Amino acid sequence: MTHQENNEPTAFAGAQRAAGYVELEHTMHGQELRDALDAAALLPVDEEPADVEPATAEPVEIPPVQTRAEFPSTPVQPVVTVPASQPFAPAARPADVLSEPFSDLSTATTTEKPAVASKGMRGALSRIGIRMAPGAAEAAELKAGEERRRDEQTIRQATWTRAVSVLVANPKGGTGKTPTSLLLGGVLAAVRGGSVAIVEVSDDPGALTFRAEGNPPRGIGELVRDVAGIRTAGQLAGYTAPQTSFASVIGTTGRRDRLVREDVVSVAAVVDEFYGIRVMDSGNQPSSSAFEGAVETADALVIPVMNAGDAVLEAVALLDVLRAAGGKAATLADNAIIVRLTDGRPEHPQVVERVNRIITGSNVRQVFEVPYDAHIAERGQLTLDSLSPASRQAFTAAAAGVVTYLQQSIR
Repeated sequence: MTHQENNEPTAFAGAQRAAGYVELEHTMHGQELRDALDAAALLPVDEEPADVEPATAEPVEIPPVQTRAEFPSTPVQPVVTVPASQPFAPAARPADVLSEPFSDLSTATTTEKPAVASKGMRGALSRIGIRMAPGAAEAAELKAGEERRRDEQTIRQATWTRAVSVLVANPKGGTGKTPTSLLLGGVLAAVRGGSVAIVEVSDDPGALTFRAEGNPPRGIGELVRDVAGIRTAGQLAGYTAPQTSFASVIGTTGRRDRLVREDVVSVAAVVDEFYGIRVMDSGNQPSSSAFEGAVETADALVIPVMNAGDAVLEAVALLDVLRAAGGKAATLADNAIIVRLTDGRPEHPQVVERVNRIITGSNVRQVFEVPYDAHIAERGQLTLDSLSPASRQAFTAAAAGVVTYLQQSIR
């Protein structure tokens, strides 16, 4: 047989061998070959199969094994060396990556969808597929709800490396110190899930226990007596009145001695061991020893006032006294937060205007207004959930303002 030359590319070596392979008549493969091998393995060594004729069997031609040289060689990539003068850039360490601020990530949200009306005729049209924007009243309600959520987030996520304390004070009686202490502390506890103690620090017995929920058998007088033996949270709980807001109130339950500075300081130290926030309801004597201890252990100052001239003038007098004392007391005064309350009594417009001017000139940090609330005006036991939505929102905003200042001032 002669081979014809052509210009077509030569097939690879394996294909060439396959093209020249011829299967003979007696070639075995597949299952036939495996059966033959199994039968041969069962025969004795000295016997030979009767039906096999070795002399006449034609040998099976085995194609030659391809040598390594016949395979096409794979080109070897050269090794590239880096000169010593070109050092590798160091990889970013985990600490370097984690040191980047995450504040942007924590505040990032998905794209907000436009508000859709859900009330009134606009809401009815929205429910049948005609999307309508909220009316003025509903839009204001939605805005208030968003503000409340932001304030609650501020309160909930605030952390410190120690316990913090808020002093509620105004030398003028009847200005709402006790309700403000209970409701401000109640909001803090409700949003944060507890760990808030509201403590009476007035030199003489006050009305904190009367305005709080429950009738505890022990209070501030007994705690002052036993403070040196308090070692556990369970022991301290025996001197509190638990509230539905998850706050714990420590007030006067009966006759007790007048509190002095050392009493307030020692009680504050024990309370701070087991609570994250301490709210102090003070008395009407800023010159008393107990008030001195309250100022010493306070981190923020809240001054409640009514829309009455005498209440605001007494508040300004307190600020002057604290600023004159200098140091920590002056810092509390400069960063004080005023909470304006109203108890439903008639308010003369000229008096209200004068109150506005006095407060504006007092150089305090913030002013929050709480609308009239019948539950507060009843002068009975206060329950946070019984407040009107507007009043609760106002106290939530005030609590968020206090927390924001504490975050900035305490490292």
